[in-house]
Amino acid sequence: MIVYADLGRIETGVFASLSSRLPERSLLVFNDARVTPARLLGSVGGAKGEVLILEPVFSPDEPGCFALWCLARPARKFSLGERFLVEKDGRELKAEVLELGEGGKRLLSFDFTEKPSASLALLGHIPLPPYIRRPDDQADLDRYQTVYAGREGAVASPTAGLHFTESHLRELRELGQEFVKIHLRVGAGTFQPLTEESLARGKLHEERVEIDGEAAERINRALSDGRLVLSVGTTTLRALEWGAEGGALEAKSGYTDIFIRPGHVFRTAGALLTNFHLPCSSLFMLTSAFAGLSFLKEAYRRAVEEGFRFYSYGDAMLIIRGEGEMLKEGRASE
Repeated sequence: MIVYADLGRIETGVFASLSSRLPERSLLVFNDARVTPARLLGSVGGAKGEVLILEPVFSPDEPGCFALWCLARPARKFSLGERFLVEKDGRELKAEVLELGEGGKRLLSFDFTEKPSASLALLGHIPLPPYIRRPDDQADLDRYQTVYAGREGAVASPTAGLHFTESHLRELRELGQEFVKIHLRVGAGTFQPLTEESLARGKLHEERVEIDGEAAERINRALSDGRLVLSVGTTTLRALEWGAEGGALEAKSGYTDIFIRPGHVFRTAGALLTNFHLPCSSLFMLTSAFAGLSFLKEAYRRAVEEGFRFYSYGDAMLIIRGEGEMLKEGRASE
C-alpha cells in the first residue's frame, strides 16, 4: 500500500515496484540489527521453563560467566537461587537466578563453557513475536532476518526490511538509489502494549542506538540537497529522530527511550516503509504520527477490506510526506 499522507491519496501495488515510486538518488536508511537466537527452552525447579535474554551481547565473546537480565516464564518458578538448565544434542547450558525484577524479569548468571554466541546458535531459538502462536522452525532462521543484517544483539527483527531480497537491492543500486545503515538493537519492549504510565511519562522502553559519523553526514547531505530520505522501518525512524533531537542529525550512540506519537515534529525522513502494526502499540502511534492518525485509520480500514496481511510476516506500507518529485509525477496504481 502506498499512502500519500499530505495529499490524502492511497494506492496499491506490489513491493517489487518500489523502485518506480522513488525519485532518483533517494537515500534509503536501513537498520542493520541482526536477531540473536536468545530464547532458551529448558527446565527449572523440575518443570519446563524458558527465558529470553534481553540484551544478548557479549564482550568479550569468550567462555565464562555472564550475568544477564532475562524475561522468564513461568516467572514464579524462577525464584532466587533457582537453577535453570538447557540441554540439546549432548550440550548443556546452566544458569542461576541472582535477582528478581518486575514483570517476569530475572537476572541470571549463565556459565558458558564455549563462546556465548556459539552456545546460543546451537541451543537458542529465534524469539518470534508473541502473536505468532507456533514454535519457531528452521525457516525462521532466514525468514526473520533481513538480508543486510549485520550487528548481533536484537531480540526482534526490523521487519520492514524483510521485504527486501538481494536482487531487489541490486536493482535499486543500479537505478542510482543510495543506501546507508544505522543500528538500533531492537528489544522485546517493541511488543509491549502501551500503558497509562508510559503515556503519562512520554517515554518508552530503552533500545541501543549507534549512528556513525559517515551515516550522519550522508543523511544530512541528502536532506540539504532536497533528496528523499526513506526510513526502512519504524526502528530506523526512531533512531533517526533520536539522533536529530538537537536539530541536524548527529553521530551518536547510547540508549533511547524516545516516544514518537501524534504531534511529533519529524526532522529526518520524508518517507517511511513499514508493516501493518498492532493497534494500541507504540509502533502504530509512531506510524500515525508520520501519516496522520485519521488518514492512517482509513488506510488500515482499506487494508482490512482488501485482505492485506498484518504484522511481522505481513505486507508493507510506504508512507510519503510532502510534495516531492514522485508526487508530481502522479504515477498510477500498479
